[in-house]
Amino acid sequence: MKTIDFWFDPISPFAYLAFEQLPTALEGSSYSVAYRPILFGALLRHWDHKGPAEIEPKRAFTFRQVQWLADRAGIALQTPAEHPFNPLALLRLAHACAGPGNLPNRHVCAAILDHVWRGGGASANAPERLAELTARLAPSRDPGSDAVKAALKVATDEAIERGLFGVPTLGLDGRLFWGLDSLPMVAACLRGDPWFDATWERSGAPRPGIQRAR
Repeated sequence: MKTIDFWFDPISPFAYLAFEQLPTALEGSSYSVAYRPILFGALLRHWDHKGPAEIEPKRAFTFRQVQWLADRAGIALQTPAEHPFNPLALLRLAHACAGPGNLPNRHVCAAILDHVWRGGGASANAPERLAELTARLAPSRDPGSDAVKAALKVATDEAIERGLFGVPTLGLDGRLFWGLDSLPMVAACLRGDPWFDATWERSGAPRPGIQRAR
């Protein structure tokens, strides 16, 4: 049975939708999932890139698109009162609830993603809501401890070293798949589609091109 890595940050609506649709997309295949919470903002800083919500026309379309996708898929989605917001408290809570392999399980990840995207439009960082979520998940470690903060940083740094630039990203057989719309590719790779042996490396090979001045 193969393991799929699932890197996410609860700030991303696409990560939420991918998390919800993953079981259906991979139905019929044998696999396990390693859920890996990381800080999306650190990826943006590393690659000197703005997030979708930081570019106003892109923000407006992004939230229209994710709502459309959620509605068509029958997935509940309510955008939180503030977005973008600081996801550190939620990411640290996820790492504080880590079990075997120092990773949170699907139940923990679902609770945190639902807190953001099924919260009736409430603030993701409202103190009373965070306190209730923390009490419900009963983390084995203090989310504010230095050890938990370090675990999140290590996980994020390792993701950057592997070449991640966005969330969600899924990893399988040494390959990285970015975005909600890559789920069919992951499913095909999991099934052993020969395209990945014949075309993956060739199609992603570097090509000469114009370099934009900074």
